Amino acid sequence: MSRRVEIVALYALFATLATAANIASQWASLALYRGPLGLPLAMAFGTATGLAFKYVLDKRWIFRDPGTGVVLHAWKFTAYTAMGVLTTALFWATELAFDAASRGRLRFLGAAIGLAIGYTAKYRLDRRFVFRPAP
Repeated sequence: MSRRVEIVALYALFATLATAANIASQWASLALYRGPLGLPLAMAFGTATGLAFKYVLDKRWIFRDPGTGVVLHAWKFTAYTAMGVLTTALFWATELAFDAASRGRLRFLGAAIGLAIGYTAKYRLDRRFVFRPAP
């Protein structure tokens, strides 16, 4: 298998796993709290869970980043998070639109669609700005 096909397959697998972790975290959060801020808190909790999970996988398996050390990890995770701000806004907007249009019934479908679109854009941003190949 070529490296390019391997990256596409792994990235799709990792995006799927991170999506599952995100949605499972949201589900657990909503099971614990359904108050007025329940959905925004669940979305934030799910996003944080999926982000940390996917960072570890992407760093090691997608971008094969050899960097070590707390300072370097902190910088890269910060940059990785920053690249996700716009894609997270896209994901949240999609989830909220599905939630509003279906009165909650299709919320998680919207989350999955928003995450799929966001992860595609995020790969390109991460490759260019976070895990740049050595010059």
